[in-house]
Amino acid sequence: MNDKIMVIQVFVVLFLCINLLLITTFFTKEVFYTTMRYVLFAVTLMSDCLLLFLANILLIFSYYLYTIKMWLCLIIYIVLSLYIFVTPVTLTAMTLERYVAICLPLRHGELCSPRSTLHGILIIHILSSLPCIVFLSIFFASASYGSYSQGRVCTVEIFIIHRWQGHLKSAINQFYFLIMCITILFSYVKITRVAKAASGEDKKSTWRGVRTVGLHALQLLLCLIQLWCPFIEAAVLQINLMLFLNVRYFNYISFILVPRCLSPLIYGLRDEMFIHALKRFALCGLHKKH
Repeated sequence: MNDKIMVIQVFVVLFLCINLLLITTFFTKEVFYTTMRYVLFAVTLMSDCLLLFLANILLIFSYYLYTIKMWLCLIIYIVLSLYIFVTPVTLTAMTLERYVAICLPLRHGELCSPRSTLHGILIIHILSSLPCIVFLSIFFASASYGSYSQGRVCTVEIFIIHRWQGHLKSAINQFYFLIMCITILFSYVKITRVAKAASGEDKKSTWRGVRTVGLHALQLLLCLIQLWCPFIEAAVLQINLMLFLNVRYFNYISFILVPRCLSPLIYGLRDEMFIHALKRFALCGLHKKH
């Protein structure tokens, strides 16, 4: 397992460096932080960086059986549970932005203004916090006051006191992702119809929007599969411990790391304006070093 942990560290450091480079590039041009799709892209990058960093710390603590106080674990869990949802909810908002831009171009300036963007970010965080609030309210009502000062290995399972809590958490998560999947599917169908009817440069731009929404759907699917991983791992644990460790390692790479690393590929490296700014920023950095 030591080799596998080291491989994960390499992946995490690599993706954090890429995301931080893209975040820095985002602040180099005014057009990026005054345009909704770029602002939402930056939100996903920051959310993914925080999630990767905290999840990696908990992975290391869990591997070495390092215990921390329950109250500190609770704070980490609140942040993690919030930002697990921020990325997929933001992806849904980005899909809706593409829908408005392509299907309702005359209203795009009004609906996707900087003021609307700030309101959208606030709504994203409110919606993302609701599952955490419901789940933790049940935990606070069930846990004893003295348990907060106990030292525990920090995992999600320690907050599940009653079995039905896990089922409730799963039901809320599945409901959220069902709504997001329906929204993305609706946008995909509408944008595809416009793409078929368009011509010339508009057709090329519209089909690029179709591909972007399709990639968002793939990213959302990987995030959804992540919710099923605990059930799969629990079933495998009953069969064989080594198989359980291998499955958990595969799930961590495939459904936690990979979905959080697709944002740079989908938006950052496919967007002509952003990739041009990124190249110029990187070349300026190399030029200054010389």
